[in-house]
Amino acid sequence: MIHRPLAALSALGCSLLVGPSAFAQVQASCGPRSEIVKLLSDQYKENPVGIGLAQPGQVLEVFASQAGTWTMVMTMPDGKACLIAAGNNWEMVTKVKGDPA
Repeated sequence: MIHRPLAALSALGCSLLVGPSAFAQVQASCGPRSEIVKLLSDQYKENPVGIGLAQPGQVLEVFASQAGTWTMVMTMPDGKACLIAAGNNWEMVTKVKGDPA
């Protein structure tokens, strides 16, 4: 198992544990969105690469770094955000117009 500590969030009582399987196992790692975004940027050099609406009022974001680390964050309407998955080897996929793949 790969252990990826989130030291800056430890003050909030948060930690993140990622396994090698397709499903990341994540303990409750929540806090104010602004603090989570700052941590991902400062500590992991991760920036937003995708965003979408989930359940009504919830926003799902993917943050990734050039080093290949990535984190999925779900933000609730009240501004509370939770880390829901993280891993390595992120690759941006660009669909070429007319390419069926």
